[in-house]
Amino acid sequence: MKRSRALVLSLVAALAATLGAAWVALPAFAAGATASFVKTSDWGSGWEGKYTITNGGGYTINGWSLSFDLPAGSTLGSYWDALLSSSGQRHTFTNRSWNGSIAPGASVSFGFLASGSGSPTGCQLNGAPCGGGTTPTTPPPTTPPPTTPPPTNPPPTGGLPKHLLTGYWHNFDNPAVELRLRDVPAEYDVVAVAFAEATATPGALTFGVDPGLAAALGGYTDADFTADVRTLHGRGKKVILSVGGEAGRVAVNDAASATAFTDTAAALIARYGFDGIDIDLENGLNPTYMAQALRALRARVGAGLIIAMAPQTIDMQSPTSGYFKLALDIKDILTVVNTQYYNSGAMLGCDQNAAYAQGTVNFIVALACIQLEAGLRPDQVGLGLPAGPGAAGGGIVAPSVVTAALDCLAGGTNCGSFRPPRTYPGIRGAMTWSVNWDVSNGNGFARTLAPHLDTLP
Repeated sequence: MKRSRALVLSLVAALAATLGAAWVALPAFAAGATASFVKTSDWGSGWEGKYTITNGGGYTINGWSLSFDLPAGSTLGSYWDALLSSSGQRHTFTNRSWNGSIAPGASVSFGFLASGSGSPTGCQLNGAPCGGGTTPTTPPPTTPPPTTPPPTNPPPTGGLPKHLLTGYWHNFDNPAVELRLRDVPAEYDVVAVAFAEATATPGALTFGVDPGLAAALGGYTDADFTADVRTLHGRGKKVILSVGGEAGRVAVNDAASATAFTDTAAALIARYGFDGIDIDLENGLNPTYMAQALRALRARVGAGLIIAMAPQTIDMQSPTSGYFKLALDIKDILTVVNTQYYNSGAMLGCDQNAAYAQGTVNFIVALACIQLEAGLRPDQVGLGLPAGPGAAGGGIVAPSVVTAALDCLAGGTNCGSFRPPRTYPGIRGAMTWSVNWDVSNGNGFARTLAPHLDTLP
């Protein structure tokens, strides 16, 4: 065996010497790079597809481009973890900044939604057949070819409207009115269930109907709650599970706790039918491991997963802070950040020239401007305000202040003395703490904000 191998190696060396530069110019990875496709779900009128690119060669791949055809009558919808350019029925996906390098033996994946029937055909990876085969005579580039995608790739909306009204629902008993989930007013597009709680295992979550709430309602079980989630779905609403709150102690500070977070969050989503997760940790977070947990959760649950955040104002003053860094790190899969513009006192705005007093249009606009100018898309920025007396210790405003702030950000009208450097027509909407407090105060927040959101560009 050793003798025959030596003979083969000597022949290879002789052939290389004969062919010279033409031999060494061929890309070493091409023969070992393959891409496999699978339909992860199919509902008849459409399906979700996933490509996995595997580097079976001996050298790192630096940049990839995968192309395929869809049959006539099939159209692409949302996509994730890649950039897209299309020409007719030919679609080309290229890597994002974080997944272009594939070490030997490693894999990366991207996915998309499609309507119609059929499956991709004519797949090519960096110019070669996706299943391996003849290497092209001209080596593929080590960086993706130029494309003309939109400036950023918005994540799937999951059926959400362009402008959202989000409200938190109390899974506990306090001075605000108690509500069954099915009794949340119709104005809310997204209901954030407050809260999932920590367990003895770092990073792990637990949730169930609070006994105090059940008693106050005269009986309310986990089965009742789950049925109410389905009821809200039937109304076209989304229900997400919020993690944390003021007293929350969920900690994701290492790989093990990130895995525990992902595993337990996925289980709760499956059990109760939640549409996503909301991160509302007011006692600090580790952006590296929380990003790991959220990416793994999205990979587990699917592209329709809603990922929301509700940081305090101090958490979004600088892109280097933990919350802000997390938002930017997962920008490609992030749905919305509903910053709490209350309980904070005066803060600096994006002009860094003045301390704006909370409870004013200037405060809301100048602080939202920080996120909008530091990297988040307008559709990822929401305005979080309390729903009247009892809901917060400071920063309570009339709903008209919130509508004026939205007008200023979206179209440059109804501003105070501070005017942002540009307008943001895609501003996502508003959030309130909470549905229960709003109902207690006569539903003024929802009844004012919901119709006003429909007037935004």
